[in-house]
Amino acid sequence: MQSTFSPADSAPCPCGRADARHRPLPFGACCGRYLGHFDEEPAPDAESLMRSRYCAFVREDAAYLLATWHASHRPPVLDFEPAAKWLGLAVKDARAVDAEHAEVEFVARYRVAGRAVRLHERSRFVREGGRWFYVDGDLF
Repeated sequence: MQSTFSPADSAPCPCGRADARHRPLPFGACCGRYLGHFDEEPAPDAESLMRSRYCAFVREDAAYLLATWHASHRPPVLDFEPAAKWLGLAVKDARAVDAEHAEVEFVARYRVAGRAVRLHERSRFVREGGRWFYVDGDLF
């Protein structure tokens, strides 16, 4: 049986999540377990889904992004910003609205053609069939 481990699995997760000692979690133990495994291991909560979606943008994983986008707002195709260099993610707030709805406020930073971009959004999520989905968000 061939291993699916790659060197990127041990690199720090792009989402920036850390353990109790404030050490960055490796990608394979953090968001990597969800990307490419949506059917087997969905993100357990809205914040984890948002973080894994950030990683999917970093890795240009359109399949994961589309699979985790609620059907009511899912675009037919996804285009990535050419030459975008993702710089980091900061989760400002994550809260459950009720058992099936949650919101996550975050700031994602990236650079395009030498220009810094700051994406500040409050995202809405819904849980259906035991899985969380990104619905939409409001930009600040």
